[in-house]
Amino acid sequence: MLYLGRQYRIEILNSEATEIQLTDRFFIPSSRCTEREVYLRDWYIGRAREKITSRAEYHAQRLGVIINKVKIVDNRYRWGSCTTMNNVNFNWRLIKAPMFIIDYVIVHKLAHLIEANHTSVFWNIVRTQIPHVEKAKEWLKQNGQLLEQNV
Repeated sequence: MLYLGRQYRIEILNSEATEIQLTDRFFIPSSRCTEREVYLRDWYIGRAREKITSRAEYHAQRLGVIINKVKIVDNRYRWGSCTTMNNVNFNWRLIKAPMFIIDYVIVHKLAHLIEANHTSVFWNIVRTQIPHVEKAKEWLKQNGQLLEQNV
């Protein structure tokens, strides 16, 4: 399974543990084996809430924008969105991507709070925060389907 851009093996753990543990692999308690997909998905969503929300707050401060609400959502084929009310939504599957991809998507969405369209002004805003924009766009083009795979 992917997490923050790295592949991890899954191992079923015969123990009294009830939580997923991640070290050099995902350890899933045998008591959760039959519901592994749901359990892993919930684990991913929890990690996405922690990491993506804190990164969104960090980048919002750097860009000088105010976020009303950050939501982690279950969208297919859409990494994020924003509203005119300064709400930003991010696909939980982003947590599988490397941090530079997560940061790129966050900044991309937050830049829309300043400039709605993909104008040169918009791309200049993004590039001031994420100098490797082209690398990130290419990574998503080449690997985005990996993030969409079921857990």
